[in-house]
Amino acid sequence: MRWYRSLYFRIALGVVGLLAAMLVVQAMLFTWAVSQSGRSLPGQSPARLGSNVALDLANVLERDAQADLQRYVHDQYAQYTHPFFVLLADGRVITSGSSSFPEPLLRMAREQLARRVERSARGDRPEWWRFDGPDGPRPPRPEPGDRPEFFGRGGFERGPGGVPFVRPAPIVVGGRLAGLVVVPPQAPFGFLLGRFAPMLALVAGGVLIVGTIVTSALIFGPARRRLRAVESAARRLGSGDLSARAPDRGGDEIAAVASAFNAMAADLSARAEALSASDRARRQLLADVSHELTTPVTAMRGYLETLAMTELALDEATRSRYLGIISDETNRLERLIGDLLELARLEGSSRTFAQDRVRVAELFDRVAARHEPACRAAGVAISASIEPGADTVIGDRDRLEQALQNLAANAIRFAPAGTAVRLAATPRNRAVVIAVADQGQGIPPEHLPHVFDRFYKADAAREGVSGGSGLGLSIVKAIVERHGGTISVSSEPGRTVFEIVFASGEERPTS
Repeated sequence: MRWYRSLYFRIALGVVGLLAAMLVVQAMLFTWAVSQSGRSLPGQSPARLGSNVALDLANVLERDAQADLQRYVHDQYAQYTHPFFVLLADGRVITSGSSSFPEPLLRMAREQLARRVERSARGDRPEWWRFDGPDGPRPPRPEPGDRPEFFGRGGFERGPGGVPFVRPAPIVVGGRLAGLVVVPPQAPFGFLLGRFAPMLALVAGGVLIVGTIVTSALIFGPARRRLRAVESAARRLGSGDLSARAPDRGGDEIAAVASAFNAMAADLSARAEALSASDRARRQLLADVSHELTTPVTAMRGYLETLAMTELALDEATRSRYLGIISDETNRLERLIGDLLELARLEGSSRTFAQDRVRVAELFDRVAARHEPACRAAGVAISASIEPGADTVIGDRDRLEQALQNLAANAIRFAPAGTAVRLAATPRNRAVVIAVADQGQGIPPEHLPHVFDRFYKADAAREGVSGGSGLGLSIVKAIVERHGGTISVSSEPGRTVFEIVFASGEERPTS
């Protein structure tokens, strides 16, 4: 990004420009106030200044009639902050500085000089010749022919056009009028501006420099560092660093932006972790499905190829055994595909189950009847108990039975001969808890968090026992959760209990 497009540069330029404008306005107001005050020399009025200058120039001319008044005035009075001009009898105008005076003021001064020269030639001695007052010349009084607007309090008034005019101070040398000294009551604005401009520019430049440094250090510096931290965190997050966070201290707008960025980064991190976990689960599922499908298919292919060998003579018993194995593997493959389809329907369908009152006793009876042959073969008994208040549950009758059938089959598979699989229903906090317990060797603690995972094999945790596809408990969990219930497992050597919590049938009417 170009430096002149930077937000910091634009803000700084605006602040510096505002400071400069304020300083310029302040300087202009200061100069105007000084020009309106009418006093540029403390304790000395413009009239007295003119009288003193007139006496000084008269003394210079008495000592040297050919003196260079232009140089003398410039050397002696150039430092004065109140301008004046000298109008000599020969018409020359000498100013105390580089300032110019309005033409009406010069014209009135020339008229005064012409009248006074004329009176001097007639031998008149008007009162303006006297300089014996205690504080300089006495205040003049109007003379015949003088225009009254030239007089007033303090010896000055406003002439034509509103031009300020002071009673001229005469320069008398050897009884002759050599010129007039005219001091305006107010210093011209341009004169004061030129006089104070260097000093004001120096002060304004210093204030701008100091103000810029202080502003940069106190305002732009911290904001720039904090925004750079947010930018750095954003770049790190974009490059894949999901742990990148921006400092969000301060409580201002930058902190709010940093907090919003951190919230976004945390959300992206959680989403990325969820996607990663989902991808790992998908890959594992594909691997497990491939393995589970490949095992029976491989066995079936091997026996079919053997049976297809015409050169190999097989007796009837061997052939029947091979065909039985193929049939078993076919059934196993069929069950596996059916379980996968069932789990997909349970987890992917948005259709809700029927909400009926289901008697727990009927569910237990059907489970016992369904597994009676398996229990007789394994030497395992099934017992059932239902406490008062746990007679009915809310749900889909067929799906609830399916879940209990899977849990009972799992318990019978791992129960030692001579033991019993217990089915129990108990009330708990306005809900019904259905438990299926067996007396097998138990599940090691490290395996308990995974028993409901797809393709988790219980026989891997319970040594010496062969199991099913590893989808039965996943299907049970999906059915229970679709009913709004929860399922948990606890296990120790000699006792394993699966508990399902359902809503009680007494809580709501039959749908």
